[in-house]
Amino acid sequence: MLKARFVAPALVMFTLGVLLGLNWSSDRTDTAEQLKKLEDAFLIINKRYVEEVAPAELAEAAIQTMVGKLDPHSSYIDSKAIAEVDESYRGSFGGIGIWFEIPSVGDTAQVVSPIEGGPSEKVGLRPGDRLIAADGTSIVGADSDEIRNRLKGPTGTKVRVTVKRFGMDPPLEFIITRERIPLYSVTSTYMVDEQTGYIKISRFAHTTHREFVEGVRNLKSQGMNRLILDLRSNPGGIMEAAVALTDELLAGYGVIVQTLGRAVPDQVLSAGRPGLVEQEPVIVLVNGSSASGSEIVAGALQDHDRALIVGQRTFGKGLVQSQFELPDKSRLQMTTARYFTPSGRLIQTPYEDGNHRGYLEEKFQSLRDTALDPDKYLDSIPDSLKYRTTHGRTVFGGGGIFPDHLVLPDTSMAPVLQIMYEGDLFESFHDWFTRQEQELRSEWENRQAEYASSFAFSATQWDEFWRGAAHAQVPVTLTEEGSQASLEDRVITTEDLDANRDVIHTYLKALLARQLYGSRAAYPFYNRIDRTFLAALTLWDDAAALPAVSR
Repeated sequence: MLKARFVAPALVMFTLGVLLGLNWSSDRTDTAEQLKKLEDAFLIINKRYVEEVAPAELAEAAIQTMVGKLDPHSSYIDSKAIAEVDESYRGSFGGIGIWFEIPSVGDTAQVVSPIEGGPSEKVGLRPGDRLIAADGTSIVGADSDEIRNRLKGPTGTKVRVTVKRFGMDPPLEFIITRERIPLYSVTSTYMVDEQTGYIKISRFAHTTHREFVEGVRNLKSQGMNRLILDLRSNPGGIMEAAVALTDELLAGYGVIVQTLGRAVPDQVLSAGRPGLVEQEPVIVLVNGSSASGSEIVAGALQDHDRALIVGQRTFGKGLVQSQFELPDKSRLQMTTARYFTPSGRLIQTPYEDGNHRGYLEEKFQSLRDTALDPDKYLDSIPDSLKYRTTHGRTVFGGGGIFPDHLVLPDTSMAPVLQIMYEGDLFESFHDWFTRQEQELRSEWENRQAEYASSFAFSATQWDEFWRGAAHAQVPVTLTEEGSQASLEDRVITTEDLDANRDVIHTYLKALLARQLYGSRAAYPFYNRIDRTFLAALTLWDDAAALPAVSR
């Protein structure tokens, strides 16, 4: 009876090896011995352990442990989660609208990014927030399936999400209304001035190329002859979408990206058709959360001297993920190759297999070193990590894409601006808007053009906002006494506020535009006070002088 009961798992393991096309001729003896060892352990535990165990749970745990020994981005997706993953790439799904990851098994889930226009973004969840509870039930150490099940629910219902935010104590709570969330790739297109177009791409999905082409055509009809392509905080997505978009910007047949692996054929993807933006100057904005597909685009345009890259060093995620379906429809999402830019740079940041926490810590340390002393950091890069572009410019490897023009944090800015750029005014704004929503919508909801040109906070609204800010979940307090000011405690002087009122006003106007008209309406306001964007506007001569543009 025991033999009959456990023939199936053994057959599944053997069949899986055949289906995946494993090379049994290489190191056949050791592979077979280790597979037999795994099978024997599975059978012994099922038969001999003091309590009855669930074979499916054991198998899931074994797979999770094996995958945990690989790189930080390989994962196992159980059969229950597959439908949600597939749906997220097709166009819409229900929930609270976040991308999250668990750095390693047993760790606390961390928000990668809220989905633009989704309910989590509306209430103020941020990248880096750690998810610790849902409706009062702890999800610390929970796996991704349990977290998804806690957060999802019927559209229109609410969930209370508790997060731990770096530098904040105690934890923060958000009441989030679940929605069915459309996943657009292009989240903003507008004319900055008479000749400058702006396109923001938040991810790479099946619809990205079509949305980008529509956006470019619309901007060109308004007179665009130079483009800012904003890939900041774009975590990537489908490689083919990134390649198709890059092809619209490159003339000729240059390489866009190459992939090299151990058990898969090497692949070289090149430009191959006339593009919509082959001659115009282009500036690409990136930051430390630009990853994967964003790095393919930025790396190819930089290597071919086609676009000026502006911002901060990108994340450094350059691994090709392939999915392998298992008999119960679950999948291994596993790294099978690595991305290389046209000049030969490896996009992926170095990592030690299984050391997920160290991998993230090393990334953040690299970003800190760059910010503290960029010249010293560049001097420390060995010659082996210096590469040449098509026309001879020096670019740097070592993981991620290092920008042509680095925009560093301004550590000397006024305290109230530091608080604003950290996002610490968002909760105050959310509370204020909740109290004023009916009045604001009745006055401005169908007057977007007039709002852009003429809205200003009245003295009453301004004073009420700051009175409420002192009692928000993340309080920001005003004081007349400079000796009482404290950046750590978010206590700012009225003098500091008055001196920076125009910038704060623009920020709050952007938040209000997003509530009234959606995320797309907010970017023209955000960008007016965005240091990276403003720096880009001064660099058009450099962008136009690139060899692939000026020829």
